Amino acid sequence: MTDRTDRTDRETGEAGETAPFDLASMRKHYREEGLTEADLADTPVAQFARWFQQAATEGRLFEPNAMVVSTADAEGRPSSRTVLLKSFDERGFVFYTNYGSRKARDLAQNPYVSLLFPWHPMARQVIVQGVAHRTGRDETAAYFRTRPHGSQLGAWASTQSAVISTREELDAAYAELAARYPEGEQVPVPPHWGGFRVVPHAVEFWQGRENRLHDRLRYVAEEDGGWRVERLSP
Repeated sequence: MTDRTDRTDRETGEAGETAPFDLASMRKHYREEGLTEADLADTPVAQFARWFQQAATEGRLFEPNAMVVSTADAEGRPSSRTVLLKSFDERGFVFYTNYGSRKARDLAQNPYVSLLFPWHPMARQVIVQGVAHRTGRDETAAYFRTRPHGSQLGAWASTQSAVISTREELDAAYAELAARYPEGEQVPVPPHWGGFRVVPHAVEFWQGRENRLHDRLRYVAEEDGGWRVERLSP
C-alpha cells in the first residue's frame, strides 16, 4: 500500500502546491511538412520573409511580428521579454524601445542578442542570433511618426523598467502629456527612445515533425558575406 504522505509529496512537489495539469503528458504530435535544404531561399532574410508572409496570412497568427528578445548584462545575467518587430531587410531586424529600459542597458554593455519568433500554431520557430546596433535618429523619427498619437505620448510617459509607486503615477504623467500635446498636434521624438537593428550572425528555421524528429536548418554568416547552411539534430 502506497503511503499517502509519500504520494502527496510526489504530486505536490517540495513547494506543496499541486500542479493544475499533468505537465508530463502535455504534448502535441507535429505532422507538418518538413523543411529541406532545397526549400530554402538564398539568404535567411529572404527565407524569413517567406515564412513571415505565411504566418501572417495562412497561419492567421495573432501578432506574428511578436518576438522574444533575450539579452544579457555585463555579468552574463539573462533576461527576456516580448517585443514587436517593426521592420526587417538584408541589414537586419529592427525593434524600438526606451534607451533607459533594461534591454537597452543590457545591449549597451553586451550587444549580443537573440530573437525568437514562436509561431506555435504552425509548429515553427525562427531564432535569430546577432549583434544589436542603434538606428539613426532620422530612421527613428520616421518610425515614431507612424505610431498612433497615444503611443507617441506613452513613449514620453513611461520611464521603462523603472520602479514606480502606483499606476496612478503613470496615468497622471500620460494625462499631463495629453493636455500638452492634444490629438492632431505633433509630439516630439523622445531623445531617450529609439531603435535597435539586430544584424544576424546565425538564423535557425525550426519546423516541427513527427516523433520529435524536427527539421532544424541554420544559416551561418561567412566572412565573404555569404551564408553557410547547416542541419542541426533535433
